[in-house]
Amino acid sequence: MFWRGMVVLAAAALLCGCETTQRNGLDYAAMTQKVGPPKAGHGRIVMLREKDFANIADRAFEFQLDGTPIQGLKTGTYVYVDRPAGQHQLTASEAGFPGVTERAVAIQAGQTQFYLVRMSERKSAILASSANTGLLGLALSTAITSGYKNPGPLDFLPLEEGAARTTIAELRLAE
Repeated sequence: MFWRGMVVLAAAALLCGCETTQRNGLDYAAMTQKVGPPKAGHGRIVMLREKDFANIADRAFEFQLDGTPIQGLKTGTYVYVDRPAGQHQLTASEAGFPGVTERAVAIQAGQTQFYLVRMSERKSAILASSANTGLLGLALSTAITSGYKNPGPLDFLPLEEGAARTTIAELRLAE
């Protein structure tokens, strides 16, 4: 009887965890209808995070555009910002992570650019290596991955508009 109760409790916890990942923001089509195109002289930058398994601890990716924090990008969501035409800088850093992601973005007036935001290959390797080996594993994996192309925690991958619109159709605006 005890074990049956434990199994039911574990199943309930897993189902509750699944429910917390439901996203309720606007879909992309509704958002563009509501806010319209960028104002004159501005372009739009849309960052999206694919639908994937999201556990209870689904943290939002933290990054900046021109030093301004962009918040709320969780699994299955997108965020957008309108900025004046010209050069801009996406950056990502984390306390205790040994590198910074930097990506230059040039946007034209009236243009919309899409970026898929993912955990970088380096961060994935460091997390996998240090999960079971503690501080020594963290030090070794940091040294081993120091030559990776992107030294920071996130990748900002540009998407062609057609692929982006297909992917973003299933996502919701971050809250």
